[in-house]
Amino acid sequence: MLKRSAIKRIIVASLALVIMFLFYLFPKSDELAIPEEVIYVDEASLPIYAVQKDGYVARSLAPKNNKDDDIKYIIDLLTIDSESSVLLPSSFTALIPRGTEVIDYTIEDKILKINFTKEFLNVKEYNEEKMIEALTYSLVELDGVKGIIIYVENSLLDHYPNSGKALPQVLDRNLGINKAYNVYDIKNTTMTTTYYIGKDENNIYYIPISKISNEKAEPVEIIVNELKTTPIYETNLISYLNASYELKDYQILEDNISLSFNNELLAGLTDKEINEQIKYTLALSLRDTYDISQIDITIN
Repeated sequence: MLKRSAIKRIIVASLALVIMFLFYLFPKSDELAIPEEVIYVDEASLPIYAVQKDGYVARSLAPKNNKDDDIKYIIDLLTIDSESSVLLPSSFTALIPRGTEVIDYTIEDKILKINFTKEFLNVKEYNEEKMIEALTYSLVELDGVKGIIIYVENSLLDHYPNSGKALPQVLDRNLGINKAYNVYDIKNTTMTTTYYIGKDENNIYYIPISKISNEKAEPVEIIVNELKTTPIYETNLISYLNASYELKDYQILEDNISLSFNNELLAGLTDKEINEQIKYTLALSLRDTYDISQIDITIN
């Protein structure tokens, strides 16, 4: 009798240990918190936008300045034949005309006003939009900068130097980047910016495409659908968000978006690198489109 009681206690204890082990393996929460900075940036690097080998303005990393003035350093990185331009990632190119210098700059209410020398206007017409996009998107990555205003020799730059096309006074992410148009009614358009993955021999980087269209869906739905389908713009834009991944629900708050996907998303998460790149493209796309700083993904 005592022997049976002892065996029973051993079995119960063993089962308890197994159950505890299973709870340890499968935690109750399956929420994935996406970091605000979605390309890993440490004290030695900073995000930079420049033109990559296929002509897109893309987001990558550059070594961080060892001086205090990040604004002048970023502008120097983006200036042709400057001291810092050699620090751009391989296959990336600077576009600000050689010899351009910053006369002065000020920041007020998170708006950066930059005054350039006249060499800034020497940009080639086919590069002028890319130059403005690269400069704008690079500088608004800095803490405390939400937009920029450009002056040349103390005169406001309110149009592109060559084409004469009008520019907003304050340049921010609403300017768009690598713009693609699919419109039939110019009065009712929306813009969503979707980040794709680009690769070269040495780097993985991110290519944003700002799509201007007449789609009436919520931008988060447009972004997820864009990432799920084969890009129609160029075949060298990569997305790992499989067509079987279904966005079940989402909630948009003041500074946060929560996404809930079906279980199919798990099929693509076995590779850690792909997992990170899926999260990065989603997070960057939603950040630019909604101006938010936190994205939560839940697997339903």
